[in-house]
Amino acid sequence: MNISAELLSFLRGASRAVALTGAGASQESGLRTFRDSQIGLWAQYRPEELASPEAFARDPKLVWDWYAWRREAIKGARPNAGHYALAEVEKKIPQFTLITQNVDGLHRMAGSLALLELHGNIQRVRCSECGEYAETWNEDSETVPRCDYCEGLLRPDVVWFGESLPRNQLERAVEASRACDVYFSIGTSGVVQPAASLAHAAKKNGAIIVEINAETTPLTEKADFFLQGKSGEILPALVKAMWG
Repeated sequence: MNISAELLSFLRGASRAVALTGAGASQESGLRTFRDSQIGLWAQYRPEELASPEAFARDPKLVWDWYAWRREAIKGARPNAGHYALAEVEKKIPQFTLITQNVDGLHRMAGSLALLELHGNIQRVRCSECGEYAETWNEDSETVPRCDYCEGLLRPDVVWFGESLPRNQLERAVEASRACDVYFSIGTSGVVQPAASLAHAAKKNGAIIVEINAETTPLTEKADFFLQGKSGEILPALVKAMWG
């Protein structure tokens, strides 16, 4: 893959970098996007009908079963070369922050530590009442499992429609984006807020914007470099060109 010398020069001079990943980063691991995951029994529902506090209040077992099905679908997935490349970048750039909109947990599995999961993690479960995390639960229970502390219903630790992003995670994401030298937008549509605004915050403060995506997005014309293709191919090539 031909990577411009100008981009490599910018990257070699960077001491603070941020990467935002979206669904495209996980597709190469065989995972469907959020909106493409409605198949089989679940094809009759729109995701918006299942991923909201109102849906959980109306029919908690239906929502629990959908997330149990999604966890099972994710169970066999493994990080792809792009995930591992980002874990490697973290070791090379002094201040590196990885921000993800994905809830699949693949970045953690690949070894990323400086990670902000803006939309949560589907592999974690917490109480809908007191917020305590559950270490274990019965996935096949005929009723929604309950919290060991307060008996509240357990729910997936993800951000639903109508809910705010975790304040601490978002504040750290904004702070890192405003302070970085280089900002990568990887496999994300560039339209889901507030994550979509992070690239603009970075550019406003002088960062170089690098977009890696299979298709153009609203961010493309504002990016300094647009690398079109699969992140699982482009990111390892970047790492190799940078550090051999």
